[in-house]
Amino acid sequence: MKRKITSNYEAACLRWQEVFVNMDKDRLRVLVPELKLEGDYLTIYHFGRKFGIHIETGEIISMEDDLPISISEKFNIYLLFYYVKPGAKIKGEWVTFEKLKNTSQFKPAFVRTVLKPFAETFAGHMDKLQYACEKIGAKRIKASDMGYEINAFECMPIQFLFWDEDEEFEARASMLFDLGSTDFIHEESIVTIASVGVERLVQIAGLDNNLNGFEMK
Repeated sequence: MKRKITSNYEAACLRWQEVFVNMDKDRLRVLVPELKLEGDYLTIYHFGRKFGIHIETGEIISMEDDLPISISEKFNIYLLFYYVKPGAKIKGEWVTFEKLKNTSQFKPAFVRTVLKPFAETFAGHMDKLQYACEKIGAKRIKASDMGYEINAFECMPIQFLFWDEDEEFEARASMLFDLGSTDFIHEESIVTIASVGVERLVQIAGLDNNLNGFEMK
């Protein structure tokens, strides 16, 4: 009996799963060196969480926990595999979202669905933000009130910057991306990746999830 598809997002994800099945896995491991072969699975870390992608079926599973896997997490993995360019590499130059290649049109969605919920959720909770960042192995950086460099993937580091609220100003958040990020994935997917990052931090911190309008469950 076929599994019932409940949304257009899920249907699209299943199509990308089929695309992965037909990929040259040896070539893929050259393009994405962080991929490891473990039995029947290629494994990769996405925001500190280990996933396995079955070589023959393309099914994605969590390798270290029993938590559900969101459609967004699956999309991020499949689209990384599909869009990574030969010779893609980290460039070591940090830029804001809109300065990445072909991303300016997506800035309103990025601010509305990522930065604003990030700031609002962690306002007054810098201790929880610090705990969540360190729990997934992030590196503290000297920027903002609470800044961490977090690997979305090993090939895609992101700097999460947070300024807490005070008597005069509301909490603020920003993110910086390596200039080479769009050599690894489609530019629109950067929004989804950033959204999953905030979602992951919120989950670990044990706070209410205020992400609205973008997360594809």
